[in-house]
Amino acid sequence: MKKHHILPRISAILFIAVTLIIWEAAVNGLAIPSYLLPPPSLIFSEMVSYWQVIVKEGAFTLISTLIGFGMAVAFGLLLGLLVGWSSTIYAGLYPLMVGFNAIPKVAVVPILVLWFGIGAPPAILTAFLISFFPIVVNVATGLATIEPEMEDVLKALGASKLDIMRKVGIPRALPYFFGSLKIAITLAFVGSVLSESVASNNGIGNFMMQAQAQFQVPLIFAGLFVLAAMGIVMYALMAWIEKRTTKWANRSGFGAT
Repeated sequence: MKKHHILPRISAILFIAVTLIIWEAAVNGLAIPSYLLPPPSLIFSEMVSYWQVIVKEGAFTLISTLIGFGMAVAFGLLLGLLVGWSSTIYAGLYPLMVGFNAIPKVAVVPILVLWFGIGAPPAILTAFLISFFPIVVNVATGLATIEPEMEDVLKALGASKLDIMRKVGIPRALPYFFGSLKIAITLAFVGSVLSESVASNNGIGNFMMQAQAQFQVPLIFAGLFVLAAMGIVMYALMAWIEKRTTKWANRSGFGAT
């Protein structure tokens, strides 16, 4: 493996390690009570003690998030292509999508609970609702990058609008689409955990709420650590897919190999 490929990984690990060391030293040096800010050593100790519960609840959150994210990818891609296909459809649907996206999703969770009950369905749907919008916007934006001059030339050569979309528009939109997945997957975690905190007996969100009720602050931070770890892994996976799928549009940085 080349040196410039290894350095980003090493630097990321070093930054995390240095941050945790400074955090530990600051908490111990300033004698900050653990109920206000627990040191990383105590957080990791609690993670080890409760690892079975954390694994179980983390798996519930991960599955709910991935299902909602998968729905967002399918729906967002189709709707993005539809919106990018026609300026008339764009003008009609885009304001509605912006208005819906502006609604705080925490206000939607009670409605989902009323319709589907507590548990996984509201978490999946909240993950879907909060993550599909970036995919739609990026796919539509990618299609909008087709120059009018190029479109006119292709039409003059006998290409139909479907041909232009299939051979030019969709390839142009791919970097935008795969780039949007990195944003959408992190938002999906936000949605699922938000719903679990309000309307579920399972998941990391519910785990953290129970820890808060019992004033177990290290366990709350343990839940945050687990969420951060899952988010980083899924973000890196989306970046890897983006790199492998759209090599002509690669950017160096996080997720590069």
